[in-house]
Amino acid sequence: MLYCRDLYLGRDWRNPMLKRIFAGFTFFRMAVTLSALALVLIAYGWITGEDLADKPYLAVTGGGFIFNYRVSEAFYGFSVKVQKPLEVGSIIEARFEDPAGGKPFIQQVRVNARTTNYSLRSPGVRGVKADVPYEVVISLYDYTGKTLIEKQVRHFKSSIDSTIVPDEPLTVGPGYHRNPESFQPN
Repeated sequence: MLYCRDLYLGRDWRNPMLKRIFAGFTFFRMAVTLSALALVLIAYGWITGEDLADKPYLAVTGGGFIFNYRVSEAFYGFSVKVQKPLEVGSIIEARFEDPAGGKPFIQQVRVNARTTNYSLRSPGVRGVKADVPYEVVISLYDYTGKTLIEKQVRHFKSSIDSTIVPDEPLTVGPGYHRNPESFQPN
């Protein structure tokens, strides 16, 4: 019979404690033990695993309004995470309600194989009121853009009005230099 101790050449097998520990280990016993352990772990994973059929395709992981008073811009957006396998090229579309009352803003992004996280945002908005819910409709289409796979409706609120955003940007350029039109000398 072939023992593990015979294959391991780096130890001093004259040590009686090591001889006693490794004496009963055979390849067959180790294979049976590892197979039983693998079956137990697979069964545990199967019992405690989540069923993908119960999950939506997209989960909103965050979103809200951003006011950048330096460049005189306000917008809102959200981030989604893909929770189920999707075909490459599927389209995530967002319809943002215009706080000023115009037509909704439509933004789209195509799903690719390199990431599962996507962010969509509106263009610059004006007329945002504090504590008013603004609707965003998130639609998921197949790669042709014709078949609707999933649709979610979310509402985002701002805690402040867009009146804090100045009419003209306070800074210009990549270095945030003062905008000469915004600052008049005294």
